[in-house]
Amino acid sequence: MSKPYSGGCACGAIRYEITGEPLVSVDCQCRDCSRESGTGHASHLVFLRANANLSGQASFWDMTADGGNIKTRAFCPTCGSPVYMTFATNPGVFTIRAASLDEPHRYSPQMVTYRKSGFAWDQINSALPAFEKMPPA
Repeated sequence: MSKPYSGGCACGAIRYEITGEPLVSVDCQCRDCSRESGTGHASHLVFLRANANLSGQASFWDMTADGGNIKTRAFCPTCGSPVYMTFATNPGVFTIRAASLDEPHRYSPQMVTYRKSGFAWDQINSALPAFEKMPPA
């Protein structure tokens, strides 16, 4: 069994520990992710929700994605750090921000989503598979 993925917000008020490997690791260039991250994209690891243990109290913000899916973004009410995200249409997954990991070097992107929204100044590894929007299921 691999070492759990652990992390949390900048001030430590929210913590998580996740067993198992990510289902996928994604650099997303959608406009929602770029706005929330304050840069050209956001880096996410997607896990099974059943493997995630959380502590601390997050604040939540719901938004509607391009495809109509409700995304719930969780952030720390004290330091404001974005930590994780859940999806109404797929409650079995749990998505964390790569930068929230205690060991962010463990993040290794597998693909780029929403490439059509990317900025020329946000240079992501061109060897990664890139999708104009979300890849087919």
